[in-house]
Amino acid sequence: MTSRHGGKYTGKTIVTSASEVVPASDGSITISVPIEIRKRSGRKLVALPGNSPQQPRPWDDKPTPLQLALARGHQWLSWLETGKAASLSDIAKQVGVDNSYVSRMVNLTVLAPDIVEAILEDKLPPETKLFDLAVDPPTLWDDQRRRIGLSAG
Repeated sequence: MTSRHGGKYTGKTIVTSASEVVPASDGSITISVPIEIRKRSGRKLVALPGNSPQQPRPWDDKPTPLQLALARGHQWLSWLETGKAASLSDIAKQVGVDNSYVSRMVNLTVLAPDIVEAILEDKLPPETKLFDLAVDPPTLWDDQRRRIGLSAG
C-alpha cells in the first residue's frame, strides 16, 4: 500500500504511466492516476499526461488577464485613431483608470506578431508577466522576444 505524509511518499511506491487501483488488506483502496501540473496564466492546472485531446472546460474558454490587456490596448488605440478619445489621458478619464495603466495597455499594441499569437494561444513562457510586456517594450521585435525568453519567430 502506498501512503502519503506531508508531501513525501512512504512505503512501497510503484511509478507507472497508467492508472492503478491498489486494494488494501483493511478493505480500502488507493487509486493512482498519472497527472501533469501545468501553469496557465499563473494558475496551476491538473492535466492528463501527454498531449491527448481533451474537451475544453468552461473556465478555460474565458480570456486570460494578458489576453484582456491586449484587447484593451487595441481598443484604446482604435479610440485614438478614430477620434473617440483625444489622448491617453482622455481614455483614462473615460474608463476611470490611471494614465499609466492606459499607456501600458496601449504599449501591448507594438508587440511582435508571434508574441501576440503566443498571448492569444496562451503559450507564453509561464514566468512571463504583464509587466515584462507592457512596461517600456523594446522597439525591435527580437529584443522583445529576448526579454521574455522566446526564440525568434
